[in-house]
Amino acid sequence: MESQIQQQEYTTTPEGMPASEPAGTLALPPAPQSNTQLKKLGAQVRAFLDELPEYIAKFYNENQKPITVAILIVAAFVTVKVVLAILDALNDIPLLAPTFELIGIGYSAWFVYRYLLKVETREELGQEIQAITSQVVGSKK
Repeated sequence: MESQIQQQEYTTTPEGMPASEPAGTLALPPAPQSNTQLKKLGAQVRAFLDELPEYIAKFYNENQKPITVAILIVAAFVTVKVVLAILDALNDIPLLAPTFELIGIGYSAWFVYRYLLKVETREELGQEIQAITSQVVGSKK
C-alpha cells in the first residue's frame, strides 16, 4: 500500500483572499477642522503654560506662611528619620551601643555633680538658662 499525501495549495495572492466588505466604517472628520481644533487646543495649553509661573508666584505670595510651615514640618520629619536610621545603623555595630550608654551615663553623672549638687551651682545654672532664654526669645523691658 502506498500512502499518498495530499498537500493543500496555499495562495498568497490577493485573488485567493476573500474580499472583505467595509461594514459601517467611521468616516474621519475633514482635516481642516481637526487642524483648527488642534491649533486652538495648542494655543490654550501654551497660554496656560505661559501664565503658570505667575499663578504659582501669586499662590505662594498669598499662602507664604502655611507653605513655609508645611515645608519645615516635612524637612524636620525627613531629618528625624535620617538621624534615627543613622543611629540604628551605629547601634548595630558590636560594642558601640554599650560604649554610647557608658558615655551617656558618665556625662549625666558629671552634669549632676557640676550643676545640681550645690545651691550655688544650681543658681549658676538658672542664670545661664535665663541668659540663653533672653537671647533666643528676647529680653523683657
